[in-house]
Amino acid sequence: RMTYVIYEPGITHYFRTHFLNAMKKHQIVIIGGGTAGITVAAQLVRKKKGLDIVIVEPSEKHYYQPAWTLVGAGTYDFEDTIRKESDYIPKGVKWIKDKATAIYPDKKEVSTSNSGDFSYDFLVVAPGLVMRTDLLDGLEAALQKDNVSSVYLDPKKAWQSLQNFKGGQALFTQPDTPIKCGGAPQKFMYLSEHYFRKNKLRDRSKIIYATPGSVIFGVEPFKSTLMEVVDRKNLQLRFFHKLVKIDGENKRVYFDIVKPFEKLSNLCYNYKEVGADQVEGHVSLPFDMLHLAPPQKAPDFIEQSKLAHQEGAQKGWINVNINTLQHNEFQNVFALGDAAALPTAKTGAAVRKQAPVVVENLLHLIHNEQELSDDYHGYSSCPLVTGYGKMVLAEFNYEGERDSDPMISKFFDTSKELWPMWMLKKYGLPFMYWNLMLKGKA
Repeated sequence: RMTYVIYEPGITHYFRTHFLNAMKKHQIVIIGGGTAGITVAAQLVRKKKGLDIVIVEPSEKHYYQPAWTLVGAGTYDFEDTIRKESDYIPKGVKWIKDKATAIYPDKKEVSTSNSGDFSYDFLVVAPGLVMRTDLLDGLEAALQKDNVSSVYLDPKKAWQSLQNFKGGQALFTQPDTPIKCGGAPQKFMYLSEHYFRKNKLRDRSKIIYATPGSVIFGVEPFKSTLMEVVDRKNLQLRFFHKLVKIDGENKRVYFDIVKPFEKLSNLCYNYKEVGADQVEGHVSLPFDMLHLAPPQKAPDFIEQSKLAHQEGAQKGWINVNINTLQHNEFQNVFALGDAAALPTAKTGAAVRKQAPVVVENLLHLIHNEQELSDDYHGYSSCPLVTGYGKMVLAEFNYEGERDSDPMISKFFDTSKELWPMWMLKKYGLPFMYWNLMLKGKA
């Protein structure tokens, strides 16, 4: 009789879907054990005991990526950015050491690579984003060269590339996709320029920053401060330059110009001749050292799910209410962090403000309270390192307005280049991250 139940197809299907799935149902499933997932889990267990929470996360290592720019500039040890994931899974939360492969919000189910399917009452989606080097022609081959690097991919190699540079043309670029910490490419440029000066290379070096955007930074007064930095460091900015191809062998980068122009110099700041070739809206630039941020997207299982926007500028990113962080179609789903379609910068600082809103709203729903908090107003921050020992702390919201921390602002004008802000970046923020934020205390 048992043999028949196990092997007869119809009964087997019923047995698996109704009995096994019931055994693997959880109250709250969190996809992603990075900054966002761990912070939400830690705050939940501190707020309410006895919750049935699982985190789906394949990696055994947890990285403090905000320090990777400093690693690339030789002023932070890469090993200090790594901890064991197991040390930060909150007590009482189950860790499913596996990769999510699909989400079926209609059925309230999540599939994984090796651990089967899980059903849930509530889902928190925080998988981060993925680096897509395959989306840029020639990038993967170019990354094999010693003079091409990215702090997003390998900050230790970026440091080696910086040390190997002996003068010439240093080119810093950005993709046209959303990226985590959008200020990182220019931060690394500022640090590189300072490194060149310290090592008596600046006089024989040209530095170019090429971006598909229209400004160096969109929020005042931080923009004005950064333009002062650009002038002081004599950096050439090239706007509306969309990166489309890299020829690592011949050390040349190709751009589409995404705005009509009569003179290319009108789209540049501190324009100088730098060996550019120009043909009908396309420009190529030579380089001796190239730093880039690779194209970045939400993971495939997010793009392919009903949780993602299906059309428009936010296509592929998770469709949530930008203030409550609740999904706009599935009320038992919340999303935060890099994969959420939020019109603000993708940073850990943003997560620190998003997580309490998600936690509060989850607890409202668990207690059958329908009124949700809409207290997330787009806060994010970008610690803009402008050289060794100098930093501007840019904080802003959805409205593109300055949103500086009132306590810090009592003592410092964070829109200026300050040594105390550098100390905050190098020591204060990592301490807060590991000891407070990931513990649900900040």
